[in-house]
Amino acid sequence: MHEADAHTISTEPITSVDLMERASKAFVNYFCNHFPDKNISISVYCGTGNNGGDGLAIARLLKAAGYQNLNIKIAGFSDHFTSDFDTNFNRIKEASIDFTELKAGEIPPENAEILIDALLGSGLNKPLSGAYADLVNHLNFLNKRVIAVDVPTGFFAEGVISLEAIVLKTELVITFQQPKINFMLPESASFMDDFLVVDIGLDEKFIQNLDSFYYLIEEKEVIKTVRPRKKFQHKGTFGHALLIAGQEKTMGAALLCSSACTYTGTGLTTVCMPASGLTALNTLIPEVMAIVREEKKMPEIPWDKFTVVGAGPGLGKDSQALMEALLSNYKKPIVLDADALNMLSENPQWWPLLPENSVLTPHVKEFDRLFGNHQSWWERLTTLRKQASEKKIFIILKNQYTIIGTPDGQLFFNPTGNPAMASGGMGDVLTGIITSLCAQGYPPLDACLTGVFIHGKAGDELALNNTLSAVLALQVAKQIPATLAKLIANKKG
Repeated sequence: MHEADAHTISTEPITSVDLMERASKAFVNYFCNHFPDKNISISVYCGTGNNGGDGLAIARLLKAAGYQNLNIKIAGFSDHFTSDFDTNFNRIKEASIDFTELKAGEIPPENAEILIDALLGSGLNKPLSGAYADLVNHLNFLNKRVIAVDVPTGFFAEGVISLEAIVLKTELVITFQQPKINFMLPESASFMDDFLVVDIGLDEKFIQNLDSFYYLIEEKEVIKTVRPRKKFQHKGTFGHALLIAGQEKTMGAALLCSSACTYTGTGLTTVCMPASGLTALNTLIPEVMAIVREEKKMPEIPWDKFTVVGAGPGLGKDSQALMEALLSNYKKPIVLDADALNMLSENPQWWPLLPENSVLTPHVKEFDRLFGNHQSWWERLTTLRKQASEKKIFIILKNQYTIIGTPDGQLFFNPTGNPAMASGGMGDVLTGIITSLCAQGYPPLDACLTGVFIHGKAGDELALNNTLSAVLALQVAKQIPATLAKLIANKKG
């Protein structure tokens, strides 16, 4: 982001202080729309760097917008003052806006309803200590509503997030141009409830060409990828998926996975399952065919008939013979989830048998079983990238912001999905979606990116229209055709 700032300043051209003004206006526009009560009391806490300069500009713009019950507190705990801070400091004095300068060790009284945090920004590279730590601890104790400018004070934008860190706990972060990597990781929830990205007009083409292996999936890219159906295409056009799933006590996983695979558009879907699931399968989704397997007895599977194989949902860890048969006989990319991953973690000799460009879809516990325990999500990012690259596979690490590691060493974050989807069977549905897209001929990367996006998007659409607090997995599976139809309609538009 520093490079993008510098590039925009040099090529637009624009001065750095004018770019700061632009960012501050973007912050204030959102604030005014969501906190319209001009009588609300606000304290703006500013450091003496560029984040503090943002805070001074924000305070001045809020005052001009009619927020009169506002005060500025400047934490002068450092001898370092940036030039843009100095410029905005002179501007608030020229505008006759009152401010208070805090000295180290000074804890101010605080009666404001909302605090705007502009103490320290994304350049922080060491834990808070001294006067900053004391001030942040005091403000946290007050339990005020806090809106942070770009990054909460004390929060590392990259690297390991320590849950013991001293961070100003924040209701909302209004961040500039791009989300910070650590906003996407679960440890951030200890320090911030939510974040919003506002556009400050940096050169987007320059940003996209920067040397980074972090990517955010965007709807406009998914719209380019989804394929409308054409005249004279038929079920043979859209592939034949085999799903190896389910046992007597976990048959629902096989049914959910099969449903999602079919609703996503596979031409033919066959599920290898115990006979005890046939009645439920034929009742729920009669379009799906079955290969019946008996306990401890391998069925005859015509492997060459299938475009892709997905395995694992509800399978049970006693199906090693079936997994060995799959890995020995099927040489095209496969999709593995749930118990298929658990068996793989217990049988590392299977790794060389895994076809290149296969897709693994672990949740965090399955990921750690496969690749060892991790102390932080930042460590998992490192492992995810390393293992996907070394093994030439795609790994989908499920999360609020699901992360996809690719054989090329890229990491893609998915923004869709919501907490209402935290219910059993969601992973089975995702496996069915990705298996279906692979069967239809989407390259594995497109299948992964599109699959996780539409899975979360369907859940978002349901949550928006659902008065309940939970969205169920089968609802998501059934929503997929409508979600895809909207994306395809936008493509045609």
